[in-house]
Amino acid sequence: MTYFATCFLVGLFATLFVMRTSRRHQHLSADHDLSGPQKFHARPVPRIGGAGVMLAIMAGATIAQVSSSPVAPLIWTLIGCAIPAFVAGILEDLTKKVSPRKRLIATAVSAALAAGFVGAVIDRTHIPGIDLLIPWFPFAVALTLFTVAGVANAVNIIDGFNGLASMCVFMMILAMAYVAFQVGDTFVFTASLITAGAVLGFFVWNFPAGLIFLGDGGAYLLGFLLAELGILLVHRNANVSPIFPLLLCAYPIFETIFTMYRRKVVRGVATAAPDGIHLHTLIHRRLIRWTLANNTEGRRLTRRNSMTSPYLWLLCLTSVIPSVLWWNSTAILSWFLLAFVVAYVWLYARIVRFRTPRWMVFRRHR
Repeated sequence: MTYFATCFLVGLFATLFVMRTSRRHQHLSADHDLSGPQKFHARPVPRIGGAGVMLAIMAGATIAQVSSSPVAPLIWTLIGCAIPAFVAGILEDLTKKVSPRKRLIATAVSAALAAGFVGAVIDRTHIPGIDLLIPWFPFAVALTLFTVAGVANAVNIIDGFNGLASMCVFMMILAMAYVAFQVGDTFVFTASLITAGAVLGFFVWNFPAGLIFLGDGGAYLLGFLLAELGILLVHRNANVSPIFPLLLCAYPIFETIFTMYRRKVVRGVATAAPDGIHLHTLIHRRLIRWTLANNTEGRRLTRRNSMTSPYLWLLCLTSVIPSVLWWNSTAILSWFLLAFVVAYVWLYARIVRFRTPRWMVFRRHR
């Protein structure tokens, strides 16, 4: 637990430092756009929380190095591989000029580096048809790059409300640590604890007050690490089902797939075009009814923002819990994955048609 506690404290104080010095760099680091379709905050807020997360992760690697842990070189290598994805995200946070395509390319470069230096390549999926092509190395590498970039982008997509992406990643990465412990994978276990501690240190400042945002740098960094650790866990341990990381990350992954389908097929617009009808934005607008009146006072907006995230944490848990319980059973995990997809589509359809289930509606008692 030394790794977890230390990274939590470093992440906590590093993020605090970023906030306390925000007046000096807010012209670059703050999100001043309060009117976009995915903007739900009341004031300009620093969006470089990923910097504190990265410092905390590096602190964890330093502890591993100082304690002569055999996994320290691999952890440093994985951090080095993450740099292109992280830097592309941070540059977008500071300049607002790095396109989604460039960020995805940078993340794919990070995935390629991890494939070459850490051996993080998908070698089985238990998906009919795909496993026939996996032995062809170029296909395996291409699938790996696509998967890692997709998961990183998925984490960025759900980063819309206070505590949403960070808590979801925290739950998923802790689940990863649990399974790594069960199979005796010290590297994945240690790296997962380091990442979990760093995320929790950021989360304290992000939820519920929304004092700082994860930003693209933080989202792409965490998405990259989440994907890579999942790939490595399956690659290094034959008894871990390859469906485990897929079900574990079902919420952000399916949110991305469904968003692409909705934009391209249903609406006929570019898949990267921003809109305000993600599941989390629908919950924000149609379930938290106690602030739907024309009251835009800042404190109420912040509270409304924060009250949205727990709904999605529960949704995320519906995939995290079965993935932890049946991490070595492809058949059971597959059924739960199908159930999650059906439940997601049903829930989205009900909310978007103004037929939200009564048990989900939050009502303020007068």
